[in-house]
Amino acid sequence: MYNVMSAKAEEFIDDNEIMESLAYADENKNNVELIDNILNKARELKGLNHREASVLLACDVPEKNEEIYALAEQIKKDFYGNRIVLFAPLYLSNYCINGCTYCPYHGKNKNIPRVKLTQEQIKDEVIALQDMGHKRLAIEAGEDPINNPIEYILESIKTIYSIKHKNGAIRRVNVNIAATTVENYKKLHDAGIGTYILFQETYHKSSYEKLHPTGPKSDYAYHTEAMDRAMQAGIDDVGLGVLFGLDKYRYEFAGLLMHAEHLEAACGVGPHTISVPRVCPADDVDLSEFTNAIDDDTFAKIVACIRIAVPYTGMIVSTRESEKSRERVLHLGISQISGGSRTSVGGYTREERPEDTVQFDVSDRRSLDEVVRWLMEMDYIPSFCTACYREGRTGDRFMTLCKARQIQNCCLPNALMTLEEYLSDYATQETKEVGNAIIKKYLEDITNEKVKVITKERLDMIRNGGERDFRF
Repeated sequence: MYNVMSAKAEEFIDDNEIMESLAYADENKNNVELIDNILNKARELKGLNHREASVLLACDVPEKNEEIYALAEQIKKDFYGNRIVLFAPLYLSNYCINGCTYCPYHGKNKNIPRVKLTQEQIKDEVIALQDMGHKRLAIEAGEDPINNPIEYILESIKTIYSIKHKNGAIRRVNVNIAATTVENYKKLHDAGIGTYILFQETYHKSSYEKLHPTGPKSDYAYHTEAMDRAMQAGIDDVGLGVLFGLDKYRYEFAGLLMHAEHLEAACGVGPHTISVPRVCPADDVDLSEFTNAIDDDTFAKIVACIRIAVPYTGMIVSTRESEKSRERVLHLGISQISGGSRTSVGGYTREERPEDTVQFDVSDRRSLDEVVRWLMEMDYIPSFCTACYREGRTGDRFMTLCKARQIQNCCLPNALMTLEEYLSDYATQETKEVGNAIIKKYLEDITNEKVKVITKERLDMIRNGGERDFRF
């Protein structure tokens, strides 16, 4: 029985409710009157429920699809402006005891060398990331209670935050590790993490169990209820995601939105971020086994419909996607991207990329500087901002500001100041020239005159005085 408030996974992600929603969407995919009503509701910027959004995803009317894309782009601008937040993944260990059939880290894979970074190696990786210009990391590790216990993760977070190299500093560490206990989530909270990220992979329970035949991750309910435990432990910001291509994309889309609805209803705060990875090539993974892979057009429409349905959430796309694919979805709702990423353990410090330990193949192999310049050439503001997390604007405090569209009063000046840090410390001359023009242009968009004056003063202090880490 579907119950958005329930603490049980099979009740807030109810199979019958999803199937009924998909049937409703099929019946109404050409119902222009209903589609117009849903779009008009979406224009109020309060989001849509999973059933309404499923109708838009199924919509078969070309001109209405164009309206969907245009509305998604406008909603993204309304909530997040032209800013794109940048981050990098940092793989700590590929030891894993799970049997996930789509991941090369699965326990039975004998082809992949197992590697776990020491704290000294983590320091080297972090310095390499700081020298690129990164301020925000997402740490990744396989599930292995012997090799990757929570104590190792906590020690690694402490190490990352402790490193100050030249003008470099990692100011926010997001964590993507396996579902765990309330007690362990409390430890992560106390360690000062940013967002706790956990991908559901698939919301279809029987598919989930086939794809996760062995290991602790095989427990569907324990995995799906992880975000409730994280929030119970005091973690304000959580990030959802599915791996599109494991099951039917419309089922996953509905399940993802139901999970967002559940968190908002039961915990008072919806997901801080939603990620949209697709199945891609990797060692010991046969893509021909995954017949639900989605094409670029479908992927773009999923992004647009999530943005419309959950207007307040940050949306993330990684370097799994090609430059062309990333450019397309930036216009449809994406607000965070990775840049200069390595998906291997130790990948930032080795001359030769250790391709034998990658979790997935990277499609966008450009450097961070190239990604920053590319964004600015499309009139986006690359942002390295971490101010909200460090000023306590997390959870419901962030969401209240975001839903009222007041967050831009802080975010625009913060983005410009962190961009100036990047330009002063790390950028090539070509990127500096493009960046200076972007900063000059968007300074004029700061509506509060006092904030504008302070921002100009601080930009000069960064550029000419060597000062760093200003924030509103």
